Amino acid sequence: MDDLADFLRTRRSRIDPASVGITPDARRRVTGLRREEIAHLSGVSVDYYVRLEQGRARQPSEQILDALARVLGLDQVERAHLHRLAHRPRRASGREAAGGSARQRPELLRVVELVPDSPAFIVDQHLDVLAANRLAELLYGRRPMRGMNIARHIFLESDGHDLYADWDACTRDTVGQLRLAAGKDPDDPQLTALIGELAVHSERFRKLWAQADVRCRSHGRKPFAHPLVGDLELHQENFMVPGDSGTELVILSARPGSKAHDGLRLLASIGATDDRDRSIPPTGGTGVLAPE
Repeated sequence: MDDLADFLRTRRSRIDPASVGITPDARRRVTGLRREEIAHLSGVSVDYYVRLEQGRARQPSEQILDALARVLGLDQVERAHLHRLAHRPRRASGREAAGGSARQRPELLRVVELVPDSPAFIVDQHLDVLAANRLAELLYGRRPMRGMNIARHIFLESDGHDLYADWDACTRDTVGQLRLAAGKDPDDPQLTALIGELAVHSERFRKLWAQADVRCRSHGRKPFAHPLVGDLELHQENFMVPGDSGTELVILSARPGSKAHDGLRLLASIGATDDRDRSIPPTGGTGVLAPE
């Protein structure tokens, strides 16, 4: 599959002809705009645009890409994604493909412990968790959380489906993030394997992947339905790690005084009790009192 051709086709299909001054008629059989209409509106030849959608034209100019982005109504993230697909970035080196220096920098991994009152974790471009604080582990029900893949948890695991109160939005965000990562490094074998695994085992993933949407989630609402403390209306902030392509620090916070804030405090207290019980060594013997 040619990612550039696929992206152009899906973006073209979502354009309302009336929005660009074209009056639809009863004979129109395509969803969105026709190829010749896109070509005319963007100022390129119909033959060249057809070759772009068929994957037969390579390295279109910056001017052509900007014109197509304007006609297709692409946002900033989609526009950058279009340019990356057209100019296919170099293959990442071994260290970059392995997740950059985040795996080797203990100083970075310790950052999550500096956020005591909110769930915090670090993920790489594959959505693999590199580090997490105790509250994040309690929220996701994983100890340790390191090594967990967020995409697998959302699409392939039943507890993941139940945990996310707005599962539909989570699936769309996740697929959009993986699409974006694949556009930045299309030859990443680990990412390719993950996408293949999700496509084989999840019909929902296959449907969303075919839509070719890209998303860069930096902040927003993140509701959870936790099995121990109930509904948690949290806010997610993503912070890109400088020098580590695709690595992000994720912090989930609750408004002070809110129900979710109280829920996180309750979750932390449950975790503290659990940790204390684990620290008590088991008593030896058979449980029978020794004679005095």
